[in-house]
Amino acid sequence: MSYKPTIGLEIHAELKTASKMFCSCKNDQNETRPNVNVCPVCMGHPGTLPVINKQAVKNVIKMGLAVGGKIADFTEWDRKNYFYPDIPKGYQITQYKYPLVSGGQIDGIEITRIHLEEDTAKSTHDTGGRSLVDFNRSGLPLMELVTEPVIHNGKDAVLFAKDLQRLLRYLEAGDANMEKGQMRVEANISVSKTDTFGTKTEVKNLNSFKSVEKAIDYEIKRQIKLLDSGEKVIQETRGWDDAKGETYLQRVKESSHDYRYFPDPDLPKMMISEIPEFSADNLSKEIPELPWAKRERLMKDFDLKEVDADLFLDFSEFFVYFEQICYELGNDKKLSKIALNYLITDYLSLLKKSNTNSADIAENINKISVTNFAKLVKMISGAVVSSRGAKDTLKIMFEKGGEDSDPEVIAKENGFIQTHDEGEIEKTVAKIISENEKVVAEYKSGKESVLQFLIGQGMKATKGSANPEILMKIFKKLL
Repeated sequence: MSYKPTIGLEIHAELKTASKMFCSCKNDQNETRPNVNVCPVCMGHPGTLPVINKQAVKNVIKMGLAVGGKIADFTEWDRKNYFYPDIPKGYQITQYKYPLVSGGQIDGIEITRIHLEEDTAKSTHDTGGRSLVDFNRSGLPLMELVTEPVIHNGKDAVLFAKDLQRLLRYLEAGDANMEKGQMRVEANISVSKTDTFGTKTEVKNLNSFKSVEKAIDYEIKRQIKLLDSGEKVIQETRGWDDAKGETYLQRVKESSHDYRYFPDPDLPKMMISEIPEFSADNLSKEIPELPWAKRERLMKDFDLKEVDADLFLDFSEFFVYFEQICYELGNDKKLSKIALNYLITDYLSLLKKSNTNSADIAENINKISVTNFAKLVKMISGAVVSSRGAKDTLKIMFEKGGEDSDPEVIAKENGFIQTHDEGEIEKTVAKIISENEKVVAEYKSGKESVLQFLIGQGMKATKGSANPEILMKIFKKLL
């Protein structure tokens, strides 16, 4: 009997607010100078009192509504007690027994709870053996989402995490940039041959989707190997070494009673229904079209593959640009399909090569105007330029940008306009045949696939200006 892996995720995401969770310090997740956004409250000085950030609570309730969860009426904050240099108070303010949201689902994966807490400080370790602590992050509003243990492989875990990231961004609740530590994934993994769960291990602080999938799949194999050799899996916390591609022991796993949770006496209990700003009716009006609903609509309306629809979900500015081109093309389905192909392959590639991140791509997406892009699409559809000529034209359009990126002018200046003059094409074909005697012999002996090589030579010789269909017809005629 084979082993059945079971995975539950715990995902932390820093929320987008003006100030920290319990004090008025600036919530600036891009601040590089250490210990500048700090005050006595987030530094844990004696005698200070926390105050709840209203926007952070709203963000989590909106997340709960978006995933179909149950919004708590009564909620409170608890102290999670443990000693570590990154928590100055000796405890972390979190929610234990009464989370803001219970239940819900994303991609069919059930959610146990979503609650609010404060983030810890950031520790770094230098080459001299020193540990340094930056308290800028200490006290930032942090959303924690816990799934039910219903995931069975790394790939499904990543799909869930990606849609959660999209949701945070669509609701403007958080940027969820994993590279910056704004979203961190932890995976609880066990394997068993029966319906009873095996002993789980927790792999912490996975900071990329690639790491999430690789760490889960590695840990499943590691546990199976242990059990097959007669050893036991120990409940423990493990880290992920990306360079080695393996997990490693960090510490023996604590249980909830080890944290000695108790309600925070400095923060008031909350009855959500008594606060009009937190009502479901009011907050539902602020929720836009959700990512999974938009994916379905894009696939239906534009006949997109799921991978292309997800590209537009992640680059909303790219989709707006595409919609404007479609409008310029009179929403013609055939022309829109051509536009889509050149956008997601050629144009996006050009944008990525010249821009370092998605923000830069979004900023430069209009380097080729919508009008000129639509004009190029019409030229492709009307066989004014070949596929090769269109790609070369698009590249020059991108390099020039602005008013100088008229595709018709560029195609004419560079000899990309497709010729239908069979007399001229025949001269080129005859020359290619005379220069490729070996390939011609292969074709005549029955190897028809080499015809594509000859056509490619014809396109190269004419700089993509020859009509491929006419090229093929003349090659067949002369051969």
